[in-house]
Amino acid sequence: MSEAWHAASLERIFIENRLYQLIEGCKSREEAYSAVDKGLEPFKMRLRREVTLEDVQKLTELKFIRISRYDSEKADNEIRQIEEDLKSTQYDLDHLTEYAVAYYERIRDKYGKGRERRTELREFDSIEATKVAVTNAKLYVDRAEGFFGIGKSMKDAEFVCDCSDIDDVIVFTKDGRYVITKVSDKAFFDKNIYYIGVFKRNDDRTIYNVLYRDGKNGAIMMKRCAIKGITRDKEYDITKGTAKSEILYMSVNPNGEAEVLKVYFKPRPRLKKVIVDLDFSTLAIKGRQSQGNLFSRYGIHKIVLKERGTSTLGGQDIWFDEDVRRLNADGRGKLLGEFKGDDRLIVWTSKNQYYITGYDLMQHFPDDTVLVARYESDRVYSLCYYDRGQKYYYMKRFTAEMSDKIQDFLDADADFICVTDRAGAKLEITYKGAHASRPADVIDVDEFVGVKSHRAKGKRLTTYDVDRLRMIEPELPPEPEPSEDESLDDGQLTDASADAAQRAAAEGKASEKSALKEPLGAKPAPGKASAGQPSAGTIVGGVEFEVERPKGDAGEMIDPEQLNLF
Repeated sequence: MSEAWHAASLERIFIENRLYQLIEGCKSREEAYSAVDKGLEPFKMRLRREVTLEDVQKLTELKFIRISRYDSEKADNEIRQIEEDLKSTQYDLDHLTEYAVAYYERIRDKYGKGRERRTELREFDSIEATKVAVTNAKLYVDRAEGFFGIGKSMKDAEFVCDCSDIDDVIVFTKDGRYVITKVSDKAFFDKNIYYIGVFKRNDDRTIYNVLYRDGKNGAIMMKRCAIKGITRDKEYDITKGTAKSEILYMSVNPNGEAEVLKVYFKPRPRLKKVIVDLDFSTLAIKGRQSQGNLFSRYGIHKIVLKERGTSTLGGQDIWFDEDVRRLNADGRGKLLGEFKGDDRLIVWTSKNQYYITGYDLMQHFPDDTVLVARYESDRVYSLCYYDRGQKYYYMKRFTAEMSDKIQDFLDADADFICVTDRAGAKLEITYKGAHASRPADVIDVDEFVGVKSHRAKGKRLTTYDVDRLRMIEPELPPEPEPSEDESLDDGQLTDASADAAQRAAAEGKASEKSALKEPLGAKPAPGKASAGQPSAGTIVGGVEFEVERPKGDAGEMIDPEQLNLF
């Protein structure tokens, strides 16, 4: 823009002052250039930069037709417009952020209509790379030779599990040594690998149940421990470290499960019990360096799993963060409840599908996830949908099947309308078109159709034109609040309740004494309470009550004095 102003100003000076006449009589280009440059000397102070040879050449190349038709007023307006543009540009450069915002706003206003955002804004969670890595590899192991890895050369070995190429693995040998290392195409630890699996750092819920022999002919030890975090590629011992120790049994439990083993000892003289049960739930969970507890000093013939146990760590509160679509135990998002053992989750998607899964915090949920909730096998879902093929509304009721596979609960030509899992719900149907004057119908959901499979078509709601379907769920009963007068403190009545009880006891003793002085068979005066009995509407201990007396065979009141005897 500065160059445009400079060129326009030079052209005006050259034409208005008739400097082109200086070219007459010049015999060479260089002489003509020099003459024009000399003629510009008085005007160079008006310019913003020096006049170069290139500028002079452009002036001498102007066509005569342009010189003859030159309009000074028009040229002044053009120069004035360039100067205004220069000021505006400099202001925008000094306020570059505001200019950029205004620029994109102009683009939105000009081209934004009909091109609204279709993507979803979502927050990002601060998580470790290993927690979001895709399981893009398979882990294999050659136990006898001691090799493991995810490379092509290991595909003929034993398959262990799916993993990612940035995971850590933990490897145990038969003699109790173990190491944690990064997964690779092929690696060697030692021969006779006993266990290998993906390692989760700082995981205090994965418990290792171990039964090992200390030394060649040593005692049999049992232990439970968690391996949270250690130095990578450093060798450790799950046993005491005695030479020729051996792992007799080991299980890795992701949620602290404790199984029951049936242990068969080798027969020997004076051995009373040859078969003994070992319940790991009786052992305390200690550190990985603990030696464990003594189980026996006798040799073991074989070990059989008698019973798979449940978690001994108690339940774990699980939350679902809808922003990042991940589970967590840190209190972010919606609380799903306390989970333990074999508890499961049900996941509903916008594609009219559901599936059952565990509550592993590392799992990923699809982007079309609509709802994540606790799975209950006996929970009944009442669902309404519109069949586009038959052009009618239907209702069906079903329980979710226990399966890890994705289940379609609606056909491709069906549109989901509403659903509830609350017992005692009502469905309100309002009509339109020719049936708009028809009053709304209210249907008892539980009685309208029976509970069947999610594959069932269900029952048609109506043949009239439907305007709206609305599910009316019953209100949950409020939780009972403890009364102030009935509040207990460590098994004792509060001071207020104790004082009221003492006053009531004192009044009862006084009334008993006065009742004994009255003659037997005396009837109470009308409108008065019997001796020793509170009248209707009496408040005792902060509670208002009324006594309804039984009647005799003759329809008369039983003698109140007899009641006082009890």
